Amino acid sequence: MHGFEWTAPDGAGRNTEAAPAGDDTARLRGHRLVPLATALVEADGRILHWSEDAERITGYTAAEAVGAYAAKLLVPEVDRPAILTMFERLMAGKGWSGVVPVRHRDGHRVELEFHTYPISGPGGSRMLLATASDLAVLRRVEADLAMLDGCFTQSPIGMAVYDTELRFVRLNGALARINGLPVEEHVGRRISTVLPGLNGPEIEAVMRQVIATGRPVVDARSHGRTPGDPRHDRAWSASYFRLEDSTGKVLGVSSSLIDVTERFQAEARAARAQERLTLLAEATARIGTTLDLQRTAEELIEAVVPRFADFATVDLLEPVLRGEEPAQLAPDRGIRLRAVAVGEAYESGLVRASDAVGETSVYDAKRPYTECLRSGRPLLRTYVDEQTLAALVSAPDRVAPGLEAGIHSYLMVPIMARGMVLGGSEFVRTRNPEPFAAADMALAEELVARAAIALDNARLYRRERETALTLQRSLLPQEIHRTLGLEIAYRYLPSSLVSEVGGDWFDVVPLSCGRVALVVGDVMGHGIRAAATMGQLRTVARTLATLDMPPEQVLTRLDETAVGIGEGQFATCICAVYDPVERICTVASAGHLPPVRVSPDGVARRVPLPPGVPLGVGGVAFESTEFTLPEGGLVALYTDGLVERRGRDIDDGIGLLSKTLAGSGRTLEASCDAVLGALVTEGTDDDIAMIMARALPVPADRIATLPLDGDGPIPARARRFTRATLGAWGLSALTDYAELMVSELVTNALLHAEAPRRLRLFRDRVLTVEVFDSGGPPPRVRTSAEEDEGGRGMHLVSELCHRWGTRPTRSGKVVWAELELPIRY
Repeated sequence: MHGFEWTAPDGAGRNTEAAPAGDDTARLRGHRLVPLATALVEADGRILHWSEDAERITGYTAAEAVGAYAAKLLVPEVDRPAILTMFERLMAGKGWSGVVPVRHRDGHRVELEFHTYPISGPGGSRMLLATASDLAVLRRVEADLAMLDGCFTQSPIGMAVYDTELRFVRLNGALARINGLPVEEHVGRRISTVLPGLNGPEIEAVMRQVIATGRPVVDARSHGRTPGDPRHDRAWSASYFRLEDSTGKVLGVSSSLIDVTERFQAEARAARAQERLTLLAEATARIGTTLDLQRTAEELIEAVVPRFADFATVDLLEPVLRGEEPAQLAPDRGIRLRAVAVGEAYESGLVRASDAVGETSVYDAKRPYTECLRSGRPLLRTYVDEQTLAALVSAPDRVAPGLEAGIHSYLMVPIMARGMVLGGSEFVRTRNPEPFAAADMALAEELVARAAIALDNARLYRRERETALTLQRSLLPQEIHRTLGLEIAYRYLPSSLVSEVGGDWFDVVPLSCGRVALVVGDVMGHGIRAAATMGQLRTVARTLATLDMPPEQVLTRLDETAVGIGEGQFATCICAVYDPVERICTVASAGHLPPVRVSPDGVARRVPLPPGVPLGVGGVAFESTEFTLPEGGLVALYTDGLVERRGRDIDDGIGLLSKTLAGSGRTLEASCDAVLGALVTEGTDDDIAMIMARALPVPADRIATLPLDGDGPIPARARRFTRATLGAWGLSALTDYAELMVSELVTNALLHAEAPRRLRLFRDRVLTVEVFDSGGPPPRVRTSAEEDEGGRGMHLVSELCHRWGTRPTRSGKVVWAELELPIRY
């Protein structure tokens, strides 16, 4: 109730109520919970004071009431005698309370509850102070207050009122029972003090926000343990709203609270289940993106650390890493595993208690780890102490580092695929306070099972890849023989681990008369089949080249071979034959990339070639191109794996190759390294085969030439030339055989060819005798009867020489024969 101070009646006859200064005065008026009318009546019944609430309740203004007789103003005439009698008794008595109906200004009756107090006025005059409230309003407010008080005291929901300092002002019994403390131990104290086991700072932050903003907060969660249930975690849902008085002054905050522990636990279980599903989905997408064993193991580690475990390892059996088929684990034998991937959420020191990547550990037959792998069932140690850890680690010196790192829970899951054990994956928790449970073990089994499939696929791929690589390497040249007049360097790089082995190959084939064939090819496709096809084509190409076929004929026969292989096997190929004496390079291409030629002055350009079609298409003729490779000149043959990349045009790759080879001053080996460094920066998805050849000068003492023209017996002249040349070369031991062969070859040319042109002796790895003529059919060995006078020349040559043959030239043919040099030469 607001008090008042009263002054002498003024012109309006109204006293002034005490009120705060400023604009709040108007706001205070008429905002009491129950309007309370006050009036002061003199002994003669005239009204001396009339309050605002009296105006509101009766309808009479102060101007109308002050000075008027109360009974005449408020009481109907019929009731006045009784009221006046009561007034006299009140003036003589001590006070009175009761209900009296009065007349409203508009004529209707208002039941008022009166409280009267006789008082002494100035000069000892008697007055009556009366207060009155509308009985209907009063009963309604009382009912509301009773209802509110009943809700507060009888509600099963915890309710509390806090002041602006967040101290308990009032709380109901339900909340006291929830907290396990009497009401009196709450009042005047804050939640963080009364209930330290709750998330007090978070709760108080919410209440401060409500006090500051006035916006209610619904379903704010609190959790923890209370004295009422100190052994279990509980959860509550609370709603907060700000308390204000009629003037808008903030009094504090009120809360209502219900126990939602079961719902909270259900939501927590659902959240954990959702988190596991999310982890499983993300891990499934992440694990097995490559066919690399180690990368797959690392992907498993990345998927579980730190979301599932603080530390994890993947260890595989040694046979698995070699690509072998894993065998059943013997019951009486230990196991050896190698760490393939290790990961931790932070620097914990656990690396000292486990193997680093590449290290191996041995577990005896009785160890839990071994028995777990043998059975194929997970190994769960919810709580780990020193004794438990000693049984888990492979060596005693790893126990102390593990304890220091804080290991408190351990889980190991066997890595199994197709019923065979590949290894094991360990999961450890240190800082994560939750121990591994059955649900965690189920999740780990699912993760490891999916990783096991990828690991087994990687193992099978590695085995197939190693098989293909072994096959491929065995089919490639094992040794490149020195070639007179030509320096050769080569490189072969298999594709990166993420791709299968391809069918690229190269070959350097020594030919007769010091010539050499350079062959580079690329079988379309990958894998063992491509490697096997490559081996067949390389063998055929080498055989055809040694038969002195020109490059275009070699490709024609290779095309027939590729068609015969069938099953859509196609390949590109380039064949170049270089004659170091003539310095002529003859090249033919079957759909292959053009070679790059570098002149002695360092200018690099592509060699224009008729493109041809890939081998295996069938029925297509090939053409060859000739160019001179002068001393110091270089030619490079390569496969598309060198110049082709995703996002880079193949012409740009060839341009970069030409730019890298341009210039001079590098050795051939350095040029190979420079090319790979410039064009192969991040691995390649295809094999790379490359041959570089540089023309060198041929020493004059290795070649001797005799024109076969002029007068006189040509065979005799050829024999004398041969004897003199071999004597000068220190090969007199071969003179008799060489003279005989020269005589037969020259005579055969005189008899069966148009005319012999010249004789050439060539000394390299063997001694080669060459007779050039103007054409005619090639000679052949035929059987002669005893009575025949001729026909034994080529038979004799075949018996004396190491090998012999013919090859066409632009102006005829060459018949050649080789003699092996003495061992000590």
